[in-house]
Amino acid sequence: MNKPSDTFPEYRALDEKSVAGFVSQIQTVRETLGGSPETWGAREVGDGNLNLVFIVTGTKGAVVVKQALPYVRCVGEAWALPLERAYFENEALTEEAKFVPHLLPQRYHYDSKLAAIVMEFLSPHIILRKGFIQGIRYPRLAADIAEFMAQTLFKTSDLYLGAATKKQRMAIFCRNTELCKITEELVFTDPYRIAKLNRWTTPQLDDIAEKFRQDGPLKTAAQRLKLKFLTTAEALIHGDLHSGSIMATPEDTRVIDPEFAFYGPMGFDSGAVIGNLLLAFFSQEGHESSPGQRKEYRAWLLQTIEETWNRFEQRFLELWQENASGDAYHASLFADPVSSEALATEQRNYLRRLFHDSVGFAGVKMIRRILGLAHVEDLEAIKDPDLRARCERKALRLGRLLVIESESFSTITEVTAAARQEYSHHES
Repeated sequence: MNKPSDTFPEYRALDEKSVAGFVSQIQTVRETLGGSPETWGAREVGDGNLNLVFIVTGTKGAVVVKQALPYVRCVGEAWALPLERAYFENEALTEEAKFVPHLLPQRYHYDSKLAAIVMEFLSPHIILRKGFIQGIRYPRLAADIAEFMAQTLFKTSDLYLGAATKKQRMAIFCRNTELCKITEELVFTDPYRIAKLNRWTTPQLDDIAEKFRQDGPLKTAAQRLKLKFLTTAEALIHGDLHSGSIMATPEDTRVIDPEFAFYGPMGFDSGAVIGNLLLAFFSQEGHESSPGQRKEYRAWLLQTIEETWNRFEQRFLELWQENASGDAYHASLFADPVSSEALATEQRNYLRRLFHDSVGFAGVKMIRRILGLAHVEDLEAIKDPDLRARCERKALRLGRLLVIESESFSTITEVTAAARQEYSHHES
C-alpha cells in the first residue's frame, strides 16, 4: 500500500475486524449501537470509486464509518490520493449543517488520525440512483434538494457573507486540489481526448466517441466551463452532487459525500443534479419490463427536474431578499424604491446567468458518465449493450446540445422539452 501522507503517521486502513474496536471508543456510538463490542457485526459496503464504507450493527442500532484510502479505489494503488480529503468532507458537512442539518446524516465523530468519519446509518433510505432504476417516486426530492442547494450556496457566497469571512473559509478548501484535479480531468478534459482510463460501450459508441474528440465547438465550450470551474469561487459547492450522493425514502432526503467540496461555481452543483436526473430519464427504456412501461415514470423525472430548478430559483431569491448581508450588492445602496427595483432586475439576471451555467455543467456531467472513467449504474445496469448504447447515444446528443447551446435555453421547461424531443426523435 502507498504510504499515507506525513500528516497521517498513525493511519491504518480499517477492516471488518478492526472497525468495531475503533468505534467502541466513542461514547455516543456505544450508546447508539447498544450491547457490547463483542456482539457487534461489521460489513464493508463501499461501492463508490474512492473510499471504504463500513456498517457497524449493534443490538439497538447501527452506524456508518467512512474512511479515506490513500489511493483511488476504483483504479488501485497506482493512483495515489491524499487522505486529507476526509478533513475537507468533515469541514463541508460542518458548514452545511449550519443551514440544513435535517438534510444531512448526523455525525458522531471525525477521526483526523485515521481519516474516518462516523455517522448515522440511514434506514430505510437507499441511494437515489438505485431508486431511479427501480422506478420509485420521491415526492419530497425536488423541494429538499432545492432547499439544500439554495441554503448552502447562498449562505456561503458573497451575497450573504462579508468578504473577509468568505476568504478565510475559501483558504481552508483551497487545499483540496487533488480532488478538484480529478474533476478537472475526468469531467472537462478526458472525455474529449484519448485517455487511458476512458471507457464506453464499444463498438456501439466508437463513432460518437471519436466524433466528440474531433468536435471543436464542443471542446471549446467544455473548456470554457472548465475555466469557470477553475476560476469562479462563488460559493462552497458540494462538488459531486449526483444521484449517488443522495440517499432517500419517499418521505426523507439526505445529501452525503461532500469530499469534493471547494469554493467554485454554483452552477456546478445545480448542473450535476439536472444532468443526473436526465441520465436517469434516458436510462428508463433499459429498465422496462415491457415497451412503454416506464412512460409515466419518465414524465415524473422530467417534472422533478423542472420542480427542482424552479423551487431552487424561488428559494434562492427569497434568501437573497431576506438576508442581503453580504459585501456584494451592499444593502445600503438599494434602500430607495428606484434602486430597489433595479436590484430586483439584477437578481433575475443573476439567476438567469446561474441557469445558463447549470445547463452547460449538466451537459458535461452527462457526457463524462458515458465516455469517461466513472459511469452511472442507471446505464451500466442495462445488460443488452445495444439497448444501453441506444440510451447512451440519446443522452450524449442532448449533453452536447446543453454544453454548446446553454445560453439559448431560457427556462428549465425548454431543457426538459429538448430531452423529450431527443428521446422520441432518435431511435438509432
